[in-house]
Formats: sequence, structure tokens, C-alpha cells
Amino acid sequence: MLAVKPTTTSVRSKFLSDNRQNPAISGAGKNGRIRKTHIPALGSRVEGSGSIRAVISKGDKTVETSSSSTSPLKGKDVSGIFPSSSSSSSKSGGIEVTAVVTIRKKMKEKITEKMEDQWEFFINGIGQGILIQLISEEIDPVTNSGKIVKSSVRGWLPKPSNLSHIVEFAANFTVPVDFGNPGAILVTNLHGKEFYLLEIVIHGFDGGPFFFPANTWIHSRKDNPESRIIFKNQAYLPSQTPAGLKDLRREDLLSIRGNGKGERKPHDRIYDYDVYNDLGNPDKDDDLARPVIGGEERPYPRRCRTGRPPSKSDPHSESRVEKPHPVYVPRDETFEEIKQNTFSAGRLKALLHNLIPSLAASLSSSDIPFKCFSDIDKLYNDGLLLKDDEPNEIDRIPFAGNLMKQILTVGERLLKYEIPAVIKRDRFAWLRDNEFARQTLAGVNPVNIEILKEFPILSKLDPAVYGPPESAITKELMEQELNGLSVEKAIEDKRLFILDYHDMLLPFIEKMNSLPGKKAYASRTILFYTHNGVLRPIAIELSLPPTPSSPQFKRVYTRGHDATTHWVWKLAKAHVCSVDAGIHQLVNHWLRTHACMEPYILASHRQLSSMHPIFKLLHPHMRYTLEINALARQSLINGGGIIEASFSPGKYAMEVSSAAYKSMWRFDMEALPADLLRRGMAVEDPSMPCGVKLVIEDYPYAADGILIWSAIKEYVESYVQHFYSKPNSVKSDVELQAWWHEIKNKGHPDKQDEPWWPKLDTKEDLSGILTTMIWVASGQHAAINFGQYPFGGYVPNRPTLMRKFIPQENEPDYEKFMLNPQKTFLSSLPTQLQATKIMAVQDTLSTHSPDEEYLGQVSQLHTHWINDQEILKLFNKFSTTLEEIEETINKRNKDIHLKNRSGAGVPPYELLLPSSGPGVTGRGIPNSISI
Repeated sequence: MLAVKPTTTSVRSKFLSDNRQNPAISGAGKNGRIRKTHIPALGSRVEGSGSIRAVISKGDKTVETSSSSTSPLKGKDVSGIFPSSSSSSSKSGGIEVTAVVTIRKKMKEKITEKMEDQWEFFINGIGQGILIQLISEEIDPVTNSGKIVKSSVRGWLPKPSNLSHIVEFAANFTVPVDFGNPGAILVTNLHGKEFYLLEIVIHGFDGGPFFFPANTWIHSRKDNPESRIIFKNQAYLPSQTPAGLKDLRREDLLSIRGNGKGERKPHDRIYDYDVYNDLGNPDKDDDLARPVIGGEERPYPRRCRTGRPPSKSDPHSESRVEKPHPVYVPRDETFEEIKQNTFSAGRLKALLHNLIPSLAASLSSSDIPFKCFSDIDKLYNDGLLLKDDEPNEIDRIPFAGNLMKQILTVGERLLKYEIPAVIKRDRFAWLRDNEFARQTLAGVNPVNIEILKEFPILSKLDPAVYGPPESAITKELMEQELNGLSVEKAIEDKRLFILDYHDMLLPFIEKMNSLPGKKAYASRTILFYTHNGVLRPIAIELSLPPTPSSPQFKRVYTRGHDATTHWVWKLAKAHVCSVDAGIHQLVNHWLRTHACMEPYILASHRQLSSMHPIFKLLHPHMRYTLEINALARQSLINGGGIIEASFSPGKYAMEVSSAAYKSMWRFDMEALPADLLRRGMAVEDPSMPCGVKLVIEDYPYAADGILIWSAIKEYVESYVQHFYSKPNSVKSDVELQAWWHEIKNKGHPDKQDEPWWPKLDTKEDLSGILTTMIWVASGQHAAINFGQYPFGGYVPNRPTLMRKFIPQENEPDYEKFMLNPQKTFLSSLPTQLQATKIMAVQDTLSTHSPDEEYLGQVSQLHTHWINDQEILKLFNKFSTTLEEIEETINKRNKDIHLKNRSGAGVPPYELLLPSSGPGVTGRGIPNSISI
């Protein structure tokens, strides 16, 4: 291998000057970003098997003296693998160093791709495939930039790693003795297509080896002439950046921001903002036109900009990219191959392309109701025979999860659903009032229940438009159910609670009910906490707004003591559940986790260098989110998509979500303790964890959530203290201040002037902000996502829409109800097609991918995410704490005194158990919002 003499060429002038002229170019985008991070010292929970770690030297000046115990070359003489330079270091006074370049190939390759690989190996072998340039942390006094040496990858290791899809190449350098430590590498891909770079390890320097984690796609030079920058795994605040890397740090951020113009290409790594103007498809059908979400009229967080041209029918709407074509996300945000091939992308796309049309064909009509409860049971016991002309993508997906169980013949496939957890132990639990109430504390949507603070209950809506503000729930009616307590005493003792969707939904009810096959009320539900420690519903108010032809409708329903009121009460609870399901999906799940996390991710990439310690902290919590959100905009929350078809708000779904953002979303209230205090579900108590004491001790979501929140908070505070120990260090961090400014002003511009945004002046401010973001991405999303199928997979327990109002005594349907109440109940639920569709989607959304990365767990592929032993110790402690929390939660689930998580037929509350295996498990906290 030829040695490369040091060059005096300036990195900035020769390789990055074009960036200043065209910041939209993404080639020199952010590198060194960790795809799988958090690699602590021994003793932590480590996911994955095998190691691909390259040869490790112990600071020797030559690479042949030692190798790592994890290296595939352990015990071998590597001098023949990494041949010396043709120029003698003794003559030139240089140091011989070697770069080991680790590349990931596709796990499953076609024959043509394997042939292309062989050609690429040959091109690399002769030094014409990959050019790498080593940049020093020290300044070259001649160029006033980092010192630089260049070389090409040549040949390949005779023995590849023990993973067939991992290959390692080498490049040799001769560097001057005064070169200093390497701090960055520029990579130029001379091949005709991109490749995935895992890492580069530099051997031969004193104090080495030096690790450059990449985990990034390296674009072809034909797509973008700019080289890519890979930074060392050293965390630097902006003010601490070595002189030789300052220009690269700045140029890297410039390249990733783009210039806000043009349509993004698949190879781009540009992060920018836009409104939700791509949900409708007016060019296809006027009925699919949707208003822009985001702006003064309909405020909303911003999404990742794609830059597609406007639609022909509406200049304010962006043209659509329909499946199977992908929506742009920055290149490194796309699903990795194992995720792509199994659950999220592959399975969801197969579901949308193949399963749902098959369901429609097999069920033949969209308006067939379930005729009896055994029809629903058959979905689990017998399955649904799907008629299909030929095998399709579903049949070819590995790890097809719990949903697709058997393939019968070419023309017939059996769709057999797993029995949901909510009825697995007790088939009739869903009928009982205590189970209805239990799910407000330990179900899939445990974040809307509030304490009842005052009585009478009043609406804040305009009475001129929506009628009298007083609730129809009277003091006399409530006291019939309070076991001798007065309403005042029950409120004083904190024993009355409310699930209130009245003001949020009433402005949309008339429009929602104009949609075919959908009937909804604005609801209020009062719950009473008994002396036995059990919550039970005592009154449900269902309301309709006044119309020109009818006055305001308000009706209160109470528990039944005779057959008729028993069935009416059951219908009222079903209506509450359908409303709750819509708010859960559109507000608590989509808006408060998916949509609100997206601006944090965009700002982090745009304003925080990959060397920044806060970027390194946040990076594992941003994985896959932009991709799953893009997929949702394409197929789930879009006009005519799954959410509109399956939930009560229909085509007004995103408008409901926007109205909720406008009226109730506050960053400071997304912190778990603050949210519990706001809802009155906790009171301040400095002696308790997080400084709050739960009003209902047996509140599984809150009790377990506080444990997770506290662990995240402790880890984040220690991490921040480590890097920001000096006074004013937070305030003087220019990247950090730009990041927070951009989150407020570009990510949430419709709320940028709100007074409740936290300041970012101190390390306490920063710790609070980061703890909230990490909680939202991990624990909060897990608690409200992975229970969707376990609770919603049985349609009567949690219908996502209702098709009929409750029959009134003076209506023709009342007689039918009296003759056959079961038929009335079932015909009010979603149809067989609607139910099987949403069950399939909920099953997919509740599924963990095999490559999921869980809170506190690590993958061996990213051992060197940060070169800081103190931080690795902190993470180790965090990991151990989460293991202890898992043990605590398991003990709670066996405590007979905790009736909301233990008892005959009661499923344990496991949604905040940190670990999980793949599939629909009803447990596990991923690091990020990845489904």
C-alpha cells in the first residue's frame, strides 16, 4: 500500500468552500452520529450478539504490536494485513498509521448486487473506490485549518468479521510527527452508489486507537461532490472545539440545514421545517382536499420539509407521494434493513397494500355489522378466510408477528387474530364498571382522567353558539351514587374524578355526525373513588350542540338496576370509549408524542453538532421517528387514510388534533410531574419522588411513570453537570441557545410567544428540558402506544367509532332496541370490515421490531459512542436503575392490595416495564418513537 505524504492543502478551502456558496448541498452533512448508542462499561444490559470491532492497538505507533480481544484478527500478525508504507517513516520522520473502515452490506442481496459487490471490492482494492482524509485537531499555520493527510482504501481484509454482511477495509497513512491527534475524517465515495459506513478506527497514534463512529450512508460523489465529515467520538462544547476542527464543525451544520429551497432528493441529509400541507390529495378527488395544519388558523408543530411542488388544484397544498413510493426523510433517518424487512415499514406497507384490500374483498361489503358476540370471537378462534388471487407481500414478510398466522393455499389465506390481553384472562371483564374505570388509570389512555375540582360543572365554550354552559349532571343525581357522601365532601376528600371531552369535541360534533356511518357525542364521565380503593363510573353526560332545527341535547345516564337501563348504560359507556379512543389517537398519541417530537429532532440536527454532548445524549431518542411520521402522513393521518376511516372525527381528525394543540398543549406541562399536578392527580410533596404524591396511590401509569421519570431525570442531571460545571456555561453555549430558540420559533412557531416556555439559562433549566424530551420519546410514548392492540383488539371494549346514537323513547329504533338490545349494541359498533382493519393496524402499531433499542439497553455495534469514562459510568448506573425498576413493577403487579394491576382475571400493568422481546408484548420502553 502506498504511503501518503502530508499535504498542506486546507480542508476548508479545498473541500468545503462550495458549502458556503451552496449550503443546500448535503454532502458534508452531520457525521459521527450514533445509530445505536449508550455503550457503557461492563455490567450493562447489552443487546445483540457478536462483535465487528476492528483491530485495536494500545497506543503503539505501529499497528502490528497488539490487537483487541474482540477483533476477528486476535492473535494474528496484522503487519501483513496492514502493510507498511513504501516510504520509510524513519527517513521521512513520519508515523505510520492505519485506518480500518467498517462497512455494512445488505443482509439479503440479489445475485446482481453480489456481483456489484465484487466489482466494488476490486475498485477499492486498487484504491479507486473510497478516498479518506485525516484531519488533525491542530492548526496548520500555513493554511490556518486543521492539518490534513490523504489516502485511499486499498484491498480488503483476508478474514472478514464473523458477520457476513460486515466488511472491513484498510487505508494507510504516513503522518508527520507533529500532526497531533486526529479529530475528523473526510470520506469521499467514488463508487456509483452509496454505501453504509459503520465506523472508522485509526491505529498507530500515541493515545490511540481513535474511534470515529459513523453509522451513516455515504452518498456517491456523482450525487453530491462534497465529502462527508466524520467526527471522532469525543464530545466538545462549541467553546472547547479544537482549533483544527472549528471550521468543519461550522460547515457540517451549514450543510445539514440546507437553504430551504428545492425538492429534496433521496440521498439528501437536509433537515428543515414545513407545515402539514401534504395530508390531502385534491388532485385526485375534491373529497380528499384537506386544510393546511399549521399556522394562525390551525396551529400545529412543524414537520420535516420535503420541498415537493404544490398540487395542481390547490397552491397551498403540497403534491402527494402515494405508496409504495417513499416520502422524503433525511437519508440517515430511514429504517435500517431489519426494521424495513420486518415490522414497521415492510409489515405496515404490506398491511395497507395487500391485507386491507383483501379484507374488503373477503367481507364484500363495508356495512355488515357483527350479528352476535360469537362473530367477534371467531376472529380469534377460527380466523377469517381471505380470498386472494395470488400470494403477496404479506406472505413473504419474515417475523410476520401475531397477526398473520397461517397460509393455506395460493388462493386462500387465514387471518387469525391473537386474543387481546383485556379478555384473555376474563372474557367478560369489559362489561363491568370497575374495568371501564380501571382503564382510565391502567389502560392505553391513562392521561385524561382529572380530579373534579368544583361543582357545578361548567363549559367554557361560547353559550351563544353552544347553548347553556351548565352540565346536566346535578348534585342530587350524583349523591344517589356517593354512598351517603355529599358532593362537597367528596370533592374535599379528593374522591370525585372526571373524564371530560365536552369542550374539546362539541365544536366538531355537528360536522362529525354529518359523515356517513358515524355518530358521536361530546361526553363527560364522573367517577367515584370508593372506600374499597376501587374507582367506578357513576354518571355519563352525552351532549349534542344546538342546530337550527333542534335545541342543545344533554342527557345524563347512570348505572343500571334494571334490564333497560343496564343496556342503555352499556351503550353510553361504549360512546365514551369511542370518544376516548379518538382523543387518545389524535391528541395524546399522535400530537403529544409523534408530532411534537419532530421539531426537537429537526432542531437537534440543525443546531447541535454531532460532537455536542447534548446531541450525543439525545441521539438514541430520535431514531426512526421522522420515518415513521412520514409513513403516517402518507397512509395513516392523511385524507382518506386509516385514522379518518376508523375513528369518529373522520375527515376532521387533524383539525381536532390542531384544536387540542391550540387549547391545551404546553411544553412545560409535558413533564410527568407537572401533568399530574395539572390534572389534580397528584399534590406537591417534597418528601416524595419527583416532589409529588399521587391522589390515587393505585394509579399504575403514574406510579410506574414516576419511577421511569426519576431515573431519566437523575441520569440527565448528572450528564449535564458533567459538561456544564462552570457558571454561565449553559447560557454561553451558542449551539445550545440556537437549538432552544429554533425549537420555539421554527418548530412551534404558532406558540413561540407563549410565556410558559422554560428559560434556558442554567444547567437546571437544561436538565428539565432534556428530561421532558426523553420522557416523551420513551416512557410516555410506550405507555400510550404498545397497549393499543392489548386493549383495543377486542372491539366492544374500545370501539374506535360508533355508528348510531343511543335510541330515545320517542324514536322508532327504541322498539327494536327493546326487542333485541344485543343487536342494537353490536350494530352501533364498527362494522366487521372497519373492526378488522383497525385491529390489524393496532396490532402492527403495538409491535416491537427485532432491532428495537430499549431504554437503558445497548447494542454491541456501537461500543464507542463517546470517549468519556465518567459518562459511561453514569449510563451504567442508569441501566442498573432501570433493571431495579423492572423488579419493582413486577412486585407491584403481584401485590393483591393494588386492585388496578392485580386480581382475578386482571392483566398486570406492564406498559412501563423497560425491556421487551419483539412482537406484541404489551411491555417495553424503546428509546425512541419508532412505530
